[in-house]
Amino acid sequence: MALTLADLLASPDHYLHSFEGEVAVFVPMSRAAYHRSIFLDGRISPEGEGALRVPLATFQDTVARASRTGWVFHVAHCGSTLLARALDQPATNLILREPLALRQLALAPDQRRLALVAAMLGKRYRPEAPTIVKANVPVNFILPQLVALDPGAPAIFLYLDLRDYLLAILRSADHRAWVGRVTHQLGGYLGDLTGLGIGECAAALWLAQIRAYANALAALPNGRSLNAERFFADPPAVLAAAAAHFSVPMDTATVMAVADGPLFATYSKNPSLSFDNTDRIRRREELRSSLEEDMAAAQTWIERHGPDASSTLGKLADADLLR
Repeated sequence: MALTLADLLASPDHYLHSFEGEVAVFVPMSRAAYHRSIFLDGRISPEGEGALRVPLATFQDTVARASRTGWVFHVAHCGSTLLARALDQPATNLILREPLALRQLALAPDQRRLALVAAMLGKRYRPEAPTIVKANVPVNFILPQLVALDPGAPAIFLYLDLRDYLLAILRSADHRAWVGRVTHQLGGYLGDLTGLGIGECAAALWLAQIRAYANALAALPNGRSLNAERFFADPPAVLAAAAAHFSVPMDTATVMAVADGPLFATYSKNPSLSFDNTDRIRRREELRSSLEEDMAAAQTWIERHGPDASSTLGKLADADLLR
């Protein structure tokens, strides 16, 4: 049977992966393929070979309003992949982790393309079961546009306090290189950070994101914040609250099975590696002395440029998922 435009618009089996110029690239997926794909960027694990390239003009005046989608926003390296995977119940809901097309639009905003992406992300296998999108860092900077598409959408904003954030994102050479790359890519939002040290760049990124979260929470009645340290300390309580917030059908037995299972005993981005919260805490404590200079520079930068940081964190705390 020939594939139709209606099929592309309706079925999650046809996933809008990315844009190439004026073309939308779709890849074949299945419920199992989404489940095994830790991320939906270049690391996607599709159902089969072959991508379908569709001129964007094909979708003109054909895209309906997106179905309600749940959102997990995060500041990076704060347990968002773990939370998203914990909420991934293959028999019911659909979890989309870090869609590339959405990231592309954060770096090159286009409202018409955003409406198309939102509609494609909102597709479901079961009408009554939610689809939840775990975004990535650049998407935090188009929150006003996403909120405008559906102000009633449920969302969780996952964050860390400054020192915990720095210990997470500056912990290795690769992580530090990521901070340099992403702050450069986001220069249009963050301003010119030329000449700043890596700790100061990380501070600028953190401050911009918590400000964006506070603003979004003020506009999203179904938005909730979550300090990642609370998640790491008590996974069952957070997972139960998050499942209820997103209407994911997880009873107490299911929550406990997930929290006590292999997911929380392995590295969320690479399940072949053993890693749990005890390992995370030990790694963090081992890093403190080596990162003191970066953390001091970051704190000084915040004192100069973010007098509102404390009050902004207070606004996030007021919207806490576990309150």
